[in-house]
Amino acid sequence: MSLKPKKVDFTVTWNALKRTIEGVVTLSKVPRVEWNDRFTDVYSLCVAHPDPFTNQLYSETKEFLTRHVQSLREQIIQFENNSDLLKVYHEMWIKYSQGVSYLNKLYSYLNQQHVKKSKLSEADLTYGGIGDLPGHMVEIGELGLEIWRLEMLEKIKDNLIELVLEAIRIDRKGDSAVPTTVVNGVIQSFVAVEDPKLRVPGDPSTHLTFYEKSFEEPFLRDTGQYYQKEANKLIETCSVAEYMEKVIQKLHEEDMRARRYLHPTSYAKLSAECHRRLVTDHASLLHAECLQMVENDRRKDLANMYCLLKPLSGGLGFLADTVEQHIQNEGLDAIKSMKPETAHTDFVENMVVVQKKYKEIVSNIFNSDQLFLSALDKACTKVINWRGQASQPGQAKLPPCKSPELLAKYCDTLLKKSTKGFSEQEVDEKLNNSIMIFKYIEDKDVFQKFYARNLARRLIHQLSNSMDAEEGMINRLKQACGYEFTNKLHRMFTDVSVSNDLCNKFNDYLTSQNLTTGVGFSVQVLQAGAWPLQSNYPVQVPQVLEKSVHIFETFYSKQFNGRKLTWLHHLSTSDVKLNYTKRTYFITMQTLQLSLLTHFEIQDSLSCKELQELTQLNDDAFTRHLQSLIDCKLLLASSKVSEVHPTELTADTIIELNKNYSNKRSKFRISGAMQKETPQEVEHTFASVEEDRKIFIQAAIVRIIKSRKVIKHNVLIQEVLNLSYTRFSPTISIIKKCVETLIERQYLERTPNSTDEYSYVA
Repeated sequence: MSLKPKKVDFTVTWNALKRTIEGVVTLSKVPRVEWNDRFTDVYSLCVAHPDPFTNQLYSETKEFLTRHVQSLREQIIQFENNSDLLKVYHEMWIKYSQGVSYLNKLYSYLNQQHVKKSKLSEADLTYGGIGDLPGHMVEIGELGLEIWRLEMLEKIKDNLIELVLEAIRIDRKGDSAVPTTVVNGVIQSFVAVEDPKLRVPGDPSTHLTFYEKSFEEPFLRDTGQYYQKEANKLIETCSVAEYMEKVIQKLHEEDMRARRYLHPTSYAKLSAECHRRLVTDHASLLHAECLQMVENDRRKDLANMYCLLKPLSGGLGFLADTVEQHIQNEGLDAIKSMKPETAHTDFVENMVVVQKKYKEIVSNIFNSDQLFLSALDKACTKVINWRGQASQPGQAKLPPCKSPELLAKYCDTLLKKSTKGFSEQEVDEKLNNSIMIFKYIEDKDVFQKFYARNLARRLIHQLSNSMDAEEGMINRLKQACGYEFTNKLHRMFTDVSVSNDLCNKFNDYLTSQNLTTGVGFSVQVLQAGAWPLQSNYPVQVPQVLEKSVHIFETFYSKQFNGRKLTWLHHLSTSDVKLNYTKRTYFITMQTLQLSLLTHFEIQDSLSCKELQELTQLNDDAFTRHLQSLIDCKLLLASSKVSEVHPTELTADTIIELNKNYSNKRSKFRISGAMQKETPQEVEHTFASVEEDRKIFIQAAIVRIIKSRKVIKHNVLIQEVLNLSYTRFSPTISIIKKCVETLIERQYLERTPNSTDEYSYVA
């Protein structure tokens, strides 16, 4: 075959081509030879000499397809009021669309060489342009579909759509009057005939204007009306729990139905319409049951509620608020029933039970939804940082939160040697639970103070159950709050290690100098800045220890020039051997107890007044330590005590050495006075925290002002809050007081032209 352009008789060629076209679009048998000849005819008409017949060929083809579709419409009109309309239409559409696709291949040269040149670019489709110019050509396949839309669907779509909607209604009832393939094929024909000018290349699912307006809108409207009636029927006959189950079932069925019949662009719209009619319109009914479901732990119903409300914009807010309030109430009930003597254990373990219970619910029922995780965290935070009510009506200041103190005490009971019945693994698990509670605490600096005090007692008196457990807990705290939070705790461990080395050097010094102390003597030298220790009362060192103290001071002054030692005898312990009893006893007691006991080596009895003058102890320390010796019956109090309070010690009370002392154990510890934390110590801890907070806030203000040079008041307040939130939550009034203090100390000043702006004083 020659490809050279030549003269062509259009009429003769078109008549031959038209017969083949008719066979193609009706899916009649077309011989291969005839197909090849017609293929050549299309080429010849497009390259004819002297003038090609491209436009004429395009026009005649369009006219032929238009008449063909009109003839099909005349046939289908006979079924206009017949239920067979869908099946007849579907058969015609399948045959026609397939035929047009073959015809598009026959016209491939025309499509590629001529239509392509006039085809709109993506920019033209998006922003307009030549698309509206006359003479614009589309590929023959697209032309055939466009003619079907104009000459067929536009004319019969109302009857067609009504029959489709009716078929879907019947399907919802469980019947199937029309095959699924027929209904799906009819609906997909609305998509296939979309105007090609509205399509975005590579994205056939966009701009389905004809499909949306002709079918989707009436379908969604009909669906909404159907489920509106269904919802009202269900509400009248079902409980809320049953209603939710039936709604979930219907939503699932409708989702499956959408995938059988509809175009993917309709899935989300159909789901939204169903939710609007079945859920949103009756949200108040569902919300009314939320509290009862949460309180009664109806997990299946809560899961259904979550499933229904999640797709709605803001639909889960009410349920999350209800869950949060319930967790808060249950948490408060759990901590209000605590016994004073076991408050620390009850507080932590009760809160752990509540937190784990609802975390499991949030995970399994609410799929770890961030909204519910946040609700759980908010509720736990409110409970753990609960301060109760003001002590008096109209009193603004709330009592201090006890949680940091209780948590620190709980950790202390786990880490001390007195821990009973817990394996190493159980202790580790309980410490992990403690960290979980710790993360909710706002006043982390208060916890740090109490924990440091308890750790100091354990290290000084060697009461730690396991040093590995101690270091593990500190590492957990460091991960939660950073190295700065645990810096002093790490230094305490370092001091213990250094002190052991120092004691070894002291023993070597005694040997080299040929000195003896007369008693076994061991000293711990601790840094004042790292340890929360204080010497708050004078003590008369027992005579038996005076020589040892003097020798160690001499040794230490030679080792470290310029350092000052402050003895904390009230924290020291002594191992004492009793020789005056029938049986030998070895007792571990505090040095202050030893100071009281040694005065009975010379005398068998002393009055309280005389004993206090000899030991130089203040009233509180004297009473506390003397009472501990009386309680363990090493000393006996005279019966001539106050008749009103027979157990009360007075200045005239006579204290005697119990020479008939007896105990089943030969080795034991008198630890009551040492272990017990006094109210004054607790009060001092809180006062120390307040002072540290003021220093922290002042340092933060100076740091911020120094970097900014000039800053607005509200911005400064917010910056300070951001810096301190990991340790505590300062009040605005405290920040203002710190600002005033720094102004008085000339670290910053108010700018001359503004009342709410500060500048740094260089």
